[in-house]
Amino acid sequence: QVQLVESGGGLVQAGGSLRLSCAASGRTFTRLTMGWFRQAPGKEREFAASISWTGLTIYYADSVKGRFTISRDNAKSTVYLQMNSLKPEDTAVYYCAASNVNTVVTRTNAYDYWGQGTQVTVSS
Repeated sequence: QVQLVESGGGLVQAGGSLRLSCAASGRTFTRLTMGWFRQAPGKEREFAASISWTGLTIYYADSVKGRFTISRDNAKSTVYLQMNSLKPEDTAVYYCAASNVNTVVTRTNAYDYWGQGTQVTVSS
């Protein structure tokens, strides 16, 4: 089992930045592919970014590419999502997820463990 706890959400003005963190516990973090997803009110959960356990392979959704950066610190069992140039359409609950698949993945059903989510609100 893996427990994931997100933090760092909040209210920010358009153009601003936030850094989300996700702390993992319960098993070997280094072998897990990690991902960030988001879900806006009335919409399906969507993929944002994924990083392989080595950190060498990273993939972003087109909607966040160039603005968001995913990274991980295996020594701290933590994955991060640096979000810059935020837009009102980035407003959502952001979820951290962990997958046993040995590569970056975008499908929600490829992820085995989920955090409780953290709210990000971007005002115009």
